[in-house]
Amino acid sequence: MGPRILITGATGFIGARVAATATAASAKEPAHVRLLARAPAAVPGEFPGPGTETVPGDLRDPDSLRRACEGIDVLIHCASAIGGDAELARAVNDEGTRALVDAAVSAGATRIVSLSTASVHGRGPFRAAAPGTLPLAPGSATSRTRAAGDRRVMDAGGTVLRPHLVYGAGDRQVIPGLVRLLGALPGPLDGGTSLHSLIDVDSLAGALLGAALSPATAPGAYYVQHPDPVPVGELLAAGEELLTRRTGRGRGAVVDMATARALFAGVPFALHHLDMLATDHWFADDRPWRELGCDPGPGFTAGFANHLPWYSGLLDHS
Repeated sequence: MGPRILITGATGFIGARVAATATAASAKEPAHVRLLARAPAAVPGEFPGPGTETVPGDLRDPDSLRRACEGIDVLIHCASAIGGDAELARAVNDEGTRALVDAAVSAGATRIVSLSTASVHGRGPFRAAAPGTLPLAPGSATSRTRAAGDRRVMDAGGTVLRPHLVYGAGDRQVIPGLVRLLGALPGPLDGGTSLHSLIDVDSLAGALLGAALSPATAPGAYYVQHPDPVPVGELLAAGEELLTRRTGRGRGAVVDMATARALFAGVPFALHHLDMLATDHWFADDRPWRELGCDPGPGFTAGFANHLPWYSGLLDHS
C-alpha cells in the first residue's frame, strides 16, 4: 500500500478536484485516501471506492482532527473560511490550521501541503513577482487569517501553494463574478494592458497532489500559476463570450476604465474588482512544473474553452 493521504475541504471547489485526482491516482498506484468533511454525506459519490474513506471533522474541533489524522503519512489541507465573519475566519483559517498541523505532526505525517492564496500579498502591481520577493500585506480578514495559517504550516516544515485566480468547473466566484460585473456595464470593458496569473482547477489539483508526493518538494511557499500570464483583454473577452451566450443580445460601445469607475461610484465591491483588473497580478514561479513534475495544463484560452459548457450551464440556471 502506498502513502496514507488526508485531504481536507473535499466538498469545496478546489478540494473536490484534489480528492478526485488523488482517488484516480490511487487506482493506478495504490494509496489510501482519507477525506475530511464537516458533512461527509456531501462528498461526491464517485470518490468513495477501494482505498478511499470519508471521515467527519471540523477545523474548530481539535478532537475530530486528531482522529482524522491517525495513521496518515501526508496531509493536503484545502479547507478554509472565505468571506463573512472575521471571528469565523480566525477560528478556521488560523486556529483551525494550527490544530490540524499539530494533529498531523503528532500522528507522524512526513509531508504537509496547504492551499493558500496570492492575496496574502495584498493589491499589486505585481509583475513577474518571484518567490520570496513580496511582503505579506493582506487586506481582509480572510487573507490575514490565511496568511497566519500559512505560517502555522511553514513553521512545521510544510509547503504552501499560492494561486492567484483559479477557474474551471465548480468556480462560482472568479468567472461568474466577472460576468456579473460586465453585465452591469452598457458595453464591453477596455481593461488596459495589465497581466494576470491564472490556473485551471485541474492543474492546481495536480500541483497540490504532486507537491504532497514528490521527493523534490521544498518547505516554504510556492506560487502556482500557468507559466504564461493572461492579458486582461483575454480574460474580459471570456467574460463577454459568456455574457453574450447568456443574454443573446448585442452590446454597446466599449467602456473605458474611467467611465466604468464613474458608473460604479458608490459600489465598493465593483470598484475593488475594477482596480484588480486594471493592475498587474503576475506571479512567476516555475518550480511546480520544472522541479515537481507537475503539468501546468493548457493556457487560458484553451483551458477556458474546455470549461465553457460548465460555465454556460451555471449561468443558464442563475
